[in-house]
Amino acid sequence: MTEVDVWMREVGRRIYNCRNNLGMTQEELAEKSGLTTQFISYVETGKRAMRSENLLKLSAALNVSTDYLLTGDIVDKDFLIFYDKLKSLSPSQLKIIEGIIDECNSLYNKRLG
Repeated sequence: MTEVDVWMREVGRRIYNCRNNLGMTQEELAEKSGLTTQFISYVETGKRAMRSENLLKLSAALNVSTDYLLTGDIVDKDFLIFYDKLKSLSPSQLKIIEGIIDECNSLYNKRLG
């Protein structure tokens, strides 16, 4: 397996995980992105590379940056997307989200320690 094959599989895994986390089917992602279900399937399994315009369509449909899909790195745009979601919440909802984040950090740190 070449480095390109490994990279395509990693990109596909990130697309699959984003879609799955949103509770979307491949059909729903295809419709939202304007791509075919078969294309989504091929990309998620790393069987097909994609042109930049299709990467842009997928990142918009999944509401993540292209950087995240390509590299797994979270960049400023990802934080802005998250911020836009947070600013529509009430103060009590924000407090709940803060508690969830604190608990996740605590569990993660315990696992490392």
